[in-house]
Amino acid sequence: MTIQRIDKTERLSRVVVHNGIAYFSGLTADDKQQDTLGQTAQILSKADGYLEQIGSNRASILSATIWLRDIADFDQMNIAWVDWIDKDAPPARATVEAVLGLPEIRVEIQFTVAIPS
Repeated sequence: MTIQRIDKTERLSRVVVHNGIAYFSGLTADDKQQDTLGQTAQILSKADGYLEQIGSNRASILSATIWLRDIADFDQMNIAWVDWIDKDAPPARATVEAVLGLPEIRVEIQFTVAIPS
């Protein structure tokens, strides 16, 4: 059994790959001073980097869970999301309001991704 762990820290791996599936940790923006739209765009760009690293793509995203600090920002998050997703292969998705790890985090997104063989 092979398990690949990408960007490990003492607390987590940013991505864990096993049996053709990649499990992303919750991704957050690097510049947390951005608004919800800006933070979402940064997260999706970060996801693109991990997708490339594992040899996958947006069409292979199986699911996404999105946590928003304020559900009133739903429309702002969706501007970046709709622009980014593969229109022919949108993933299953849930979006919820949550208290996030730091007060400046407005958005956190977690993905499950198939890796094409």
